[in-house]
Amino acid sequence: MPDTLPAKANLQAPPMMERENRLTLLEHGFARFTDERTMVKRGGRIIEVSQTHYRVRGLSDIARLGDIVEHRGQAGARRGEVVQINADDVLIAPFERSADAGVGDLVFNRGPFTVAPHHSWRGRVIDALAMPIDGGPALMQGDARDACKATPPAALARQRVETSFLTGVRVIDIFTPICFGQRLGIFAGSGVGKSTLLAMLANAQAFDTVVVALVGERGREVREFLEDTLGKDGMTKTVAVVATSDESAMMRRRAPDTAMRVAEHFRERGDRVLLVLDSITRFAHALREVAIGTGEPPIARGYPASVFTDLPKLLERAGPGVEGAGSITAIISVLVDGDDHNDPVADSVRGILDGHIVLERGIAEQGRFPAVNPLASISRLAGKAWSDDERVLVSRLKALISRFEDTRDIRLLGAYQPGADAELDMAVRQVPIVYEVLTQTPADPPSPDPLADLARHLRTKEKPNAAQPD
Repeated sequence: MPDTLPAKANLQAPPMMERENRLTLLEHGFARFTDERTMVKRGGRIIEVSQTHYRVRGLSDIARLGDIVEHRGQAGARRGEVVQINADDVLIAPFERSADAGVGDLVFNRGPFTVAPHHSWRGRVIDALAMPIDGGPALMQGDARDACKATPPAALARQRVETSFLTGVRVIDIFTPICFGQRLGIFAGSGVGKSTLLAMLANAQAFDTVVVALVGERGREVREFLEDTLGKDGMTKTVAVVATSDESAMMRRRAPDTAMRVAEHFRERGDRVLLVLDSITRFAHALREVAIGTGEPPIARGYPASVFTDLPKLLERAGPGVEGAGSITAIISVLVDGDDHNDPVADSVRGILDGHIVLERGIAEQGRFPAVNPLASISRLAGKAWSDDERVLVSRLKALISRFEDTRDIRLLGAYQPGADAELDMAVRQVPIVYEVLTQTPADPPSPDPLADLARHLRTKEKPNAAQPD
């Protein structure tokens, strides 16, 4: 008798087992078609290389502006972005140095750029392409279906901005109070204390999540900002997106968008998000570099028209979300070229945002930090933060400061005579005390009630022999 059953008997199996085997075979077959290593991909070849761009033939009919492409050359896989589409070729701006590309190298289209943030990203430092650069483990990816569409909420679907909060910085909380969902600009020249003020605002305790975008910053300052300024406690709720000044224009151009996508993700979860972007001017410089590389002509101090189209596209995405969502409070730094607060980028951004804080070099040279000019700084939503009495008080303070500054030259010449003008006498007596109260450093504790601090200081200085307040 044979040791094995007839072949016919081997083909017989229970119906349930046969069905499971067929499903397994189908799953394996489907996996082969979805595995990027085995899929047949549509690609093209590089036909021209320059310092900032390269051209690819063979992708014109499938590429879209903003698509990410992968270039395979001698240096390995490199990525770039489609910035121009012609009938016969497409123009690619690489995220790395284009010198790595060579004529004839293969380029494959990877589709639109997407970011799928996860709540575990807090405490991490990533680059403009959402890749970790802090030496930590790989990032967990959120649900790709929940990836933000990089478009602002509809105007009538947004929540109204109603609630204010304290930053702990006295000069801001008194003269330019901020509300949740507001977009505020800090306008300053280089070396006036802009980054220090941003760091003080980033440590505000009113937010669930903080997203910091450092665009075009010095590489030396990034670690100092994250480790010393924010510290371990601040970093636990912070996602930092970094593109330093030595990186390509495309990385500096992409970083604010990546930071905004991360902030939008946490806003959709219901968080109150603080977005700190330093700086929008360097973002505009990257936009200009890419646009000029595509042949777009400059129209205003070297800036092409597309720069002033892309700025509102980015900034309008911040603010309150739809009903049931959270909000993105954006603090945007604007580096004014040559201390000219009316340069094209500063002037355009000022019209988009909900207020601006002006830092002046003359105030910094006097040793007053933050070097905020309260007369030139405006919060368009201050009316929602002030009570009626506070509005009157701040208006009175501004009038005294204005009178004090307008008569500075006269007083230096010795033409001021006490007793001739009661209002000027009050300004001369009280404004230096106000300036003393407004002076604050990152080492100082945040002020829980800045107006009360001001009142106590005025009483103490004007009546030195009076009893100290409780």
